[in-house]
Amino acid sequence: MTTLSDPLWTPNWAAIGHANLTAAIRDVGLDSYEAFHEWSVQDRDGFWGVVLERLHIDFTKWPERMLEQGATVEDVRWLPGAELNIAASCFHTEPTAPAIVARFGGAIHEVSYGALRQLVLRVANGLLAGGCEPGDRVAIAMPMTVEAVAAYLGIVWVGGVVVSIADSFAPDEIATRLRITDTDTVITQDRTLRAGQELPMYKKVVAAGAAHAIVVETGGGVALRDGDTTWEDFLGDDRDVTPQPRDPDDAMNILFSSGTTGDPKAIPWTHLTPIKSAMDGHFHQDIHPGDIVAWPTNLGWMMGPWLIYATFINRATMALFDDAPTEPEFGEFVQEAGVTILGLVPSLVAAWKTGRIMELYDWSAIRLFSSTGEASNPTDMEYLMGLAGNKPIIEYIGGTEIGGGFLAGTVLQPAIPSLFTTPTLGLDVILLDDDGRRSDVGEVFIVPPSIGLSTRLLNRDHHEVYFEGVPVVSGVQLRRHGDHMERLEGGYYHALGRVDDAMNLGGIKVSSTEIERVVLPVAGVAESAAVAVAPPGGGPSHLVIFAVPEPGSELQQPQWRAAMQEEIREHLNPLFKIHGVVAVESLPRTASGKVKRRDLRDEYSG
Repeated sequence: MTTLSDPLWTPNWAAIGHANLTAAIRDVGLDSYEAFHEWSVQDRDGFWGVVLERLHIDFTKWPERMLEQGATVEDVRWLPGAELNIAASCFHTEPTAPAIVARFGGAIHEVSYGALRQLVLRVANGLLAGGCEPGDRVAIAMPMTVEAVAAYLGIVWVGGVVVSIADSFAPDEIATRLRITDTDTVITQDRTLRAGQELPMYKKVVAAGAAHAIVVETGGGVALRDGDTTWEDFLGDDRDVTPQPRDPDDAMNILFSSGTTGDPKAIPWTHLTPIKSAMDGHFHQDIHPGDIVAWPTNLGWMMGPWLIYATFINRATMALFDDAPTEPEFGEFVQEAGVTILGLVPSLVAAWKTGRIMELYDWSAIRLFSSTGEASNPTDMEYLMGLAGNKPIIEYIGGTEIGGGFLAGTVLQPAIPSLFTTPTLGLDVILLDDDGRRSDVGEVFIVPPSIGLSTRLLNRDHHEVYFEGVPVVSGVQLRRHGDHMERLEGGYYHALGRVDDAMNLGGIKVSSTEIERVVLPVAGVAESAAVAVAPPGGGPSHLVIFAVPEPGSELQQPQWRAAMQEEIREHLNPLFKIHGVVAVESLPRTASGKVKRRDLRDEYSG
């Protein structure tokens, strides 16, 4: 049982008075956050109507109603009759206001909303000149840069669908995502520079079999294949193009999230999903016009698109850094850019704490931090708060299939490191034990419906993944998510890990089977099981692989670990680091033959 410690930050009157939440609660005639959250799930029509108004969502055809509820919780339609293009809602501020502050070439550059819109139009006109039509898919596989952001919004602007691919993936994984989405064109760049190393980007895209590449040149001197195009040659002029109106349920982005078997799940984000992202940013991360939001991430993970919409729809400024956030230069960038909201994965904080590198910089402009992607360590989070003079951390947990979070914090509630204070607005959660009874410790289930929740998958049965076998509670069909949680006194929540065979490594969700698949060729290993183990005291998970030797083979843990790490680097993702390899005679299995990975986790932790 987790002990509830004292809050390390309590909201003062200045924070309360400044909060977006305070104004919204007052405007609807309520007197507390708790009442506001209850209203948001009891009156979904009213709540989401307020959200659309506060976020200034731009419609070419206003919806006939907020919600059309069918016979089942899966049969829902938000904003029926509406037409919109969500990219248009990213440009409701003064053209001279800063949209992006970015470090590249060793210097900090500012891009105004007007200049960004011009670049988006040039992308849109380049796509139209190439024959792009509404619904066409274009992949982006590159770091989070000004060009990547403009490419993303330009694809959406013309009614296209972005296929998000993380730049860290090996060619095999890039090829898998192109195959699943049947995508031919990839926008990428020649290389990526990270911590003094030059990493190939275009070369990986070519190795993945992309039919056509549009390449941003950064000075890497890469010769392009016949038929490939440089970014500058691709861009059109900046003549105005009306954003292509779309149905709210039309896809505008396909992201990937690891399932427990086979290929990663391909999850379409519709033109509705960013409303959830922007709402979370508005109320939970408390993003205001004029805020400068930094969140080291990538378009291949949901926090990349989340950052675009949560920043621009809330009329704030995005801060982009062109190198590894573990380097001292990142701390200097945060200081010089005047970052006010800093998001991160907890393993970053552990690295900062070890090297003490961020203590050299003045982070007093930061109003709040936000943490997501993996479990955090309370000691590390307390250290992080101190780097900015004891500023709060908004702990945030959710998923690609949610468009944001299901648990978070707010600036109206006391902050206890590594704990969540509330279900996010517009939805609720229920914890059930192994017998399906309400409990303070158990699997978390989402109480639908909510804008942002996925309604289909490209390569899976959506009902089977999220609803099949899930209980009905108080007449409501719950929705599966897969996290194990504990509810504490005062309504706080503590994350206990996953209940399935997925894991979060460095903020990246991956399944055990994906790791086991790529380490299979290691000589002398008959079979393996990959598990994520929480370190003593909590914090980001460690990857541990249990390996069964082939008959007659000797136990060779050091050699196996090196060989497995190389296979993961070459065929999956070099960011996944093996913490340990354990040789076992056999893997524990259920009567049906399924590996009992929870038993292995418990054995290792014990």
